[in-house]
Amino acid sequence: MVSLVQGFRAGALSWCIFGFVVFLTISICATKGQADQTNAASLGPETNLPLPRFVSLKAAEANVRRGPSLTHRIDWVFQRRNMPLQVIAEYGHWRRVIDRDGQGGWVHYTMLSGSRTVLIDGDSTALRSRPETDALENAMLEPGVIARLGQCNAEWCRLTAGGYKGWAPKSELWGVAATEIRD
Repeated sequence: MVSLVQGFRAGALSWCIFGFVVFLTISICATKGQADQTNAASLGPETNLPLPRFVSLKAAEANVRRGPSLTHRIDWVFQRRNMPLQVIAEYGHWRRVIDRDGQGGWVHYTMLSGSRTVLIDGDSTALRSRPETDALENAMLEPGVIARLGQCNAEWCRLTAGGYKGWAPKSELWGVAATEIRD
């Protein structure tokens, strides 16, 4: 009877050690997985492009859905071609986007373009001949105007709108990140 109890204790101890090793292994793997997820969180799982990122609306109309499929309800319709949008998530062929006001939803990727545009945000903005505050004004852009985005330095971006070209302060635009540099 003593050998049976000792055998039982040895067996139980072996199972406890085995269980602890399995627990430790799972914990280490889970921690590594979380670290890998944190490092990869800035890239979209479908496109491997940065998240968030700016795009523009390719179509004149695009349904904005509550979820990433055709079975999800349409909350509203974007109706402005070339409107800048920010992609904040990806799922299959769907992109979760937001507009300047932070409103958005899921849009099919075929409705979006990688061509970059910006929205004049705030007051009227002067398009200047050079990226300097005292440079000659080429045109005045009203709030809400959509302009094609060209190169950007730390503070200014080159824009094209309504046949006019020039530089505008980055701080007066929506659709370009404050730290973004474009050549």
